[in-house]
Amino acid sequence: MVELKPMDIGEILDGGMTIYRRHFGLLLRFAVIALWLPLSLNIYVEISGGPQQHIGMYLLFYLTQYFGALFLTAGAVAIISDSYLGTRPTLGHAMSVGAGKILPLWGVGLGKGLLVGLIVGVATVIASALLPLFIRGGGVVGVVFGLAALLGVFGLAAFVLCGYAVTTQVVVLEPLDGAFDSFGRSWELTKGFKWKVFFIGLIVFIILYAPIFALGFAVGLMRVSDPQTSATLAVISALIPIVLTPLLACVFTLMYYDLRIRREGFDLQVLSQQLVSS
Repeated sequence: MVELKPMDIGEILDGGMTIYRRHFGLLLRFAVIALWLPLSLNIYVEISGGPQQHIGMYLLFYLTQYFGALFLTAGAVAIISDSYLGTRPTLGHAMSVGAGKILPLWGVGLGKGLLVGLIVGVATVIASALLPLFIRGGGVVGVVFGLAALLGVFGLAAFVLCGYAVTTQVVVLEPLDGAFDSFGRSWELTKGFKWKVFFIGLIVFIILYAPIFALGFAVGLMRVSDPQTSATLAVISALIPIVLTPLLACVFTLMYYDLRIRREGFDLQVLSQQLVSS
């Protein structure tokens, strides 16, 4: 069991990797159960002509991938929390938690996406309206303003996402009157620690999504010139979430407990009792 104490960024990442390695077999079995359907759909699409030949099947792949990832994330959070709090994690418990949290997590994810989209949209409209005024003042001024506006939009979106970084953990691990209460709870927990959340999220994002983006780019380039290699890379890209999504849950769940310990000073007994009652 990882020692229950405030952790710095390196300790959170190392602790997440430790739990991930310790329960890799269980997490992998659960990931296969959660994502076998979208993986099968993706393999079928890629070996039988690509997305352009099976648009409906490809949309079904993304739909099942999304809900399968919610199921996987919720169950993985349960596995990691059990391990962190000294309880033996089981596949049955993970599946039960995953199934019970799909709809709440879908609602929270939708709300988060709409909120960030609204913020980015409003900021973009304002920047677009003001940009011509600065362009008239000179090319350099316009360029500087454009870059500042772009950084401001992304910075604002990142700030909001950092504030809501542990909504998933709150939904899965805490008793709530409603799933949307997780927004206020997550914002409270991350208050004063958003830079820490940002750097942890950035590191994990690079680990998880950089290989997916790179393979996706290679698939697009080779789809016409080398369809067979393209299909192989697409299948490998589809396998990555099975292996790495639980790692994302590991790190963010440890970060969630670190925030609770720092802000609330909860000890192991209190955390264990709350996990059992949730």
